[in-house]
Amino acid sequence: MERWRFAHLADAHVGAWPRSAAFRGALRESVLRALATVEERDCEFLLVSGDLFHTPVPDPAEVAPVAAALKRLVDAGRRIYVIYGSHDYVAQRTSWLDVLAAAGVFVKVAPEAVRTEGTRWTLPFLVDGPTGARIAGISGRSHGLDREYFRAVDAEAFRAEPGFKIFQFHAAVEEYLPPSLREHLRGIRRDDLPGGCQYYAGGHIHYTYVGEGPDGGLLVNPGAVFGTSRTDLVHAAEGRTHQGLAIVTVDGNVAHEEFVDTAPAGAVRLVDVDLAGRAAGEVRDELARQVEEAASGGALVYPRLHGELASGSAAELDLAGIARLSKGGSSTVLWETRDLVAPGGPSAGSADEADVEARGIAALLAESRPAAPWLEGEAGERLVRELVRELGLPKGEGESRVDYETARIEAARRVLGLRAERAG
Repeated sequence: MERWRFAHLADAHVGAWPRSAAFRGALRESVLRALATVEERDCEFLLVSGDLFHTPVPDPAEVAPVAAALKRLVDAGRRIYVIYGSHDYVAQRTSWLDVLAAAGVFVKVAPEAVRTEGTRWTLPFLVDGPTGARIAGISGRSHGLDREYFRAVDAEAFRAEPGFKIFQFHAAVEEYLPPSLREHLRGIRRDDLPGGCQYYAGGHIHYTYVGEGPDGGLLVNPGAVFGTSRTDLVHAAEGRTHQGLAIVTVDGNVAHEEFVDTAPAGAVRLVDVDLAGRAAGEVRDELARQVEEAASGGALVYPRLHGELASGSAAELDLAGIARLSKGGSSTVLWETRDLVAPGGPSAGSADEADVEARGIAALLAESRPAAPWLEGEAGERLVRELVRELGLPKGEGESRVDYETARIEAARRVLGLRAERAG
């Protein structure tokens, strides 16, 4: 096949925005539109480069419409190749991705076995029959094992294969990190990727970029399909990233990308309000007016309040009351108050899920020092995040309390690198 197309998306995060059904719905619609685009553009197959779901076991009500859309693609003859991301991967426990793969909805590309650090392993690959494309990949890990996995892989057999080769990955590439993330995110180096591919299908950082592989080939991260934080939405609104997927045309073994935005235009309106030096009781009506204006036309509203109030407290702003009175009701307004400070007091706190988690982990790590030096630095933070994710998994339907608790203990031991205690 001389000329053909495929689609590439990453970081759909279906089920994100747990506190807002309206924002969660906007994300879901963006993902469904992206999946519909795959068939509309006559793509041979779809690559999903991690974090299709926001958690390994999301609400079935969130999974159902997405699974149905994926099944329609399969029934229409499209193939779907998936790797796990840092959110939807969980070692030694069944996730929704496992269920959908077992049902034949898509094919898992990357091996999921957890190997001892430094162990050399051979990169497996599969062949897409109609196009002859060779596809390999490495799934993301939420506890910082990416670089070790990449450096331990033997990809020579894959590299020697003829034809068009694709490598999927879910990790930050340090050479292509935007300036705002370079000081905060540790990734792999471009040279850690296997060479010899014509297309590198990236994911993870929620930011669109186009680059080049270690010795040529097109390297693309399409960005998040919608986004999971206010930062993501700001980047999209200001044109720094796309919200959708990449359509890739292969012509004579050379790949050319095109970005298609599938998030509804104007679905979210970002409002920025500086309350510095103002009394809480005097600005409520103004806030209500701004939210009402932003909500016109059925838009979701995401106000950010910041600055130190001259007097009063965040409670006096009655944010919940303002949201209830807006068009669409409280579910369409999501407040961010992380940088709002009451006189002489702490910030009012953030409405963003990632910010809440980050502050909680920072507080936990601060309390542990110096008693637990192994929790220091980035490695300690990654370890705590992995523990939180493993221990926070909900009990599965039909799973007994004993089995659930045993699984959580085993997961914690695995994350901490502890051997299971032997009976007797």
